[in-house]
Amino acid sequence: YVLFSMIANFNHERWVICVGIIRTARAILDDCLRWAHQRYVFNKRLIDQPVIRLKFADMVAEIETCYAWLESITYQMCNLNYKLQNIVLSGPIALLKYISTRMAYHVNDHACQIFGGRAITKGGMGANIERFQRAVKYPAILGGSEEIMADLGIRMASKFMPPTARL
Repeated sequence: YVLFSMIANFNHERWVICVGIIRTARAILDDCLRWAHQRYVFNKRLIDQPVIRLKFADMVAEIETCYAWLESITYQMCNLNYKLQNIVLSGPIALLKYISTRMAYHVNDHACQIFGGRAITKGGMGANIERFQRAVKYPAILGGSEEIMADLGIRMASKFMPPTARL
């Protein structure tokens, strides 16, 4: 019973970390969009540059992918009992945490490029980006490192593979 409780708590802890990562990434995206519409470069708004729009497309695609998976897992957490959650959701939650932290790195990288020097200066218009940049590694470590999460997710998925499976 103790091991079950520990694993169930890890699932919820990891889920909470994912919620925080995705929410923060959305806030960073919002700051970037506001900045790109306000900032002029070469007599054009920053958002009018194709390379900047590509960065936004990358950020939106990654954030919304993580969010959709989070919503799916949240629905299952609300509708499955704890024992079944432990069996069915440990792997997907671990993989969601892994992909969410990877997404945060990419969002951080794009945000720093969009904000330029303001992204590395404390305070001012890029303050949120600078804070995110300093803290982006924490979720990758807390609740289990990325490598451990990736391994756990695949090991849990492998448990459902029948031993007689063949191509």
